Amino acid sequence: MVVHFDDPDPLYPLPPLHEIPDDDADKPNDTYKLTTASNGFPAVIFGTATFSRIYNDADHISGVTPLRAARLALRYGMNVFDTAPFYGDAEIILGNALRALGREFPRDSYTLVTKVGRYPTEFDYAPEAIESSIARSLRRLHTNYFDIVYLHDVEFIADEKLARRGGNHVAALGEEREQYGLSESQDGEAYTEKDHEVLSAVKKLFELRDEKGVIKRVGISGFPLPTLLRIAILIQKRLGKPVDLVMSYCHLTLQNSTLEQFKSAFETRAGVKQVIAASPIAMALLRASRSLDWHPAPLEIREAAQRAAQLSQEWDASGTGLPDLALQYTFARAREIGVPVAVGLSTLEEVHASVKAWHEVDAEGLTTKEEWVARVKAVQDLFRDVQMLDYSWATP
Repeated sequence: MVVHFDDPDPLYPLPPLHEIPDDDADKPNDTYKLTTASNGFPAVIFGTATFSRIYNDADHISGVTPLRAARLALRYGMNVFDTAPFYGDAEIILGNALRALGREFPRDSYTLVTKVGRYPTEFDYAPEAIESSIARSLRRLHTNYFDIVYLHDVEFIADEKLARRGGNHVAALGEEREQYGLSESQDGEAYTEKDHEVLSAVKKLFELRDEKGVIKRVGISGFPLPTLLRIAILIQKRLGKPVDLVMSYCHLTLQNSTLEQFKSAFETRAGVKQVIAASPIAMALLRASRSLDWHPAPLEIREAAQRAAQLSQEWDASGTGLPDLALQYTFARAREIGVPVAVGLSTLEEVHASVKAWHEVDAEGLTTKEEWVARVKAVQDLFRDVQMLDYSWATP
């Protein structure tokens, strides 16, 4: 199915700003305002896959809650928004919200991040498609430039070159590096035409950055860390310049924190300036409120997560104990290694909860408290007992 970038977009009209509630719930708690930054990033990045029917219903995304959540985030200092054409109409919803908020928050007060190459019905890494995709995203977000653009989910196009698709991939940094294409003698080696397809797409993004100025920074995103590292090295070797950023999801969580081991390799071997962690709740794995039958993790991980949710009832009967702990844990590890975290947020309550969790970690010494440490160990032991701690599932 071909992506038609010039097709008219659906409309999501907003009422006049003065008719949109701006109550106490829309105001930040000044104690929790974000001040810690890494390379200009706030500690928490607002992920907007939630502005789509992937995570919310039509009434939610067509209403005023996305605008109110974005406004509250900006008031807290959470001024980076991550979106993508793959996320349905999220770019349109976010763009409308930010345009309406332009008087309070002009374009230079926030960072806009989008992606190219993956769309709701297909992948298209062709250079001409990349350029058309950027043009459409600029239109949808009512801007003339992007601060960051990622090539989206590169593992679906590149040669994965994995010794095994599921498992603990830290061995790719050591004794199994040759099987993963990561020995130094393999640096810059393209294995199939798939790798060249990724290179041509990144080359187009570099052109849009360096010659046309519509992009300030270029990155790649995806799931398997060894593939991301190999492709980042390949880009530096073959194109003569590194990508600015790499983002991986579900790899700095209670269940899997292997991004910590890979971070320095991205920096030293591939010249990457900033690593980003995404999805601290591991695609809802560490949330008790829904079935996990759809989740790509193996059954052993999903069952351990359900046991963790049951265990968390002992310290929080409301059902938020496990996701709260998961968010706190990711923030703690991210703070330690200097990595911003992209968190999908839908509501005012979730924005408030995220900045509160960061403050508890950053300013209140939460991670030094014996009770918190014991909860982390108890949850991780559930994954460890089934040999699934630090296990990366196979990309679907």
